[in-house]
Amino acid sequence: MEFTDVLVNRRSIRSFSEKPIDDSTLNEILSLAIESPSSSNTQPYKMAVATGGINKVIGKDLLDKYYAANKLNTMPLPLKAVSAITSGALPDGDFRPILGKYPDEFQKRRVTTGQGLYEVLGIERHDKKSRDEQMAKNFTFFNAPVAIFFFIHPGMTYTALVDLGIFMQSLMLIATDKGLGTCAQGALGMWKSPIKKHFTLPKKYKLVCGMALGYPDDHKVNEYKPPKVTLNDLLIPNKK
Repeated sequence: MEFTDVLVNRRSIRSFSEKPIDDSTLNEILSLAIESPSSSNTQPYKMAVATGGINKVIGKDLLDKYYAANKLNTMPLPLKAVSAITSGALPDGDFRPILGKYPDEFQKRRVTTGQGLYEVLGIERHDKKSRDEQMAKNFTFFNAPVAIFFFIHPGMTYTALVDLGIFMQSLMLIATDKGLGTCAQGALGMWKSPIKKHFTLPKKYKLVCGMALGYPDDHKVNEYKPPKVTLNDLLIPNKK
């Protein structure tokens, strides 16, 4: 594909086929992403790549924690406090909360994106059950055969997050060019313990987020692409 086509056609995929990614294709995508620039070429990030049975087990564990956390919200306060400790539902990721309160201008964009997505899916705003079910799909990676979890070294402070973002963008564009799809997922940074069960995580590295990777299926949700802001929205004007 032409680069411009790759950039424009990339979108968040929220429904994947069961078609597996062969090892050579996966290794090629990840190896090419390593060419991404980083601050002084430090590359202060690592990734845990879950495929096959490990992918399924981590997904089930995350899904169980999501439903347990949802159940906590319906409990009276005294019982909630006890259950939060014993159920393992409390987030144990390295960055908590994953997302705080959005400033007004960004909250507006967030709401617009969510409304557009639910409209494509035919989910009404008051339909909490269907909204929860759609959210739950994050934790089984929308059925993707590969889930990638990203970590940064906190010693590099904010530059590590910048560098990881560049790396992830490269990975998403490379996957698009090869006919695959991705979905970057902040929600996959909520619980670290399911990942620790299957990977020897480096002690100093912190979990940031994850990404689903696979072949898109023909579900209508994959047609959705939210509107972007205009160039004028991003440009800072000169002083007069």
